[in-house]
Amino acid sequence: MGLFDRKKSKKTKPQEPAVPSTLAEDIAKSCDWIVEALNASGYRADYTLESMKEIDRFYNEQNGPDGILGKNLGTIIFALGSYVGETVIQLYGGQWLCDDSDPEGEVKITVELANGSVIFPVMRCMKRFHNGAEDSIYAYVYALKQ
Repeated sequence: MGLFDRKKSKKTKPQEPAVPSTLAEDIAKSCDWIVEALNASGYRADYTLESMKEIDRFYNEQNGPDGILGKNLGTIIFALGSYVGETVIQLYGGQWLCDDSDPEGEVKITVELANGSVIFPVMRCMKRFHNGAEDSIYAYVYALKQ
């Protein structure tokens, strides 16, 4: 059983309303979560170009009626996009660009690469989900290598 299969525990004590987190904080938390979940479920997530093949494998194996992507799709796509963006930053340099005031900010987060190019990792992960292998994550990240 992988981390994706764990059930949430019940809260034992009411908590004060949380202060909304920033997109940058959400990216970091989601990225950490998805790396742990992927690794616990048999996918190698280690911030390498080769790990992008594992993301494609995850999509191939989990995008079906009984797959993990059938549950909490938005959360998982955001986390996968966070991981893809973080991997790109580690491989090629760059930084996250976030707009916390944008209601669609989670989808529109971008990575500005060291060479000035801008990519949209969450949007790419959405396209991979909808279009399948033709929108390979590995090919997307590999093409940035230049």
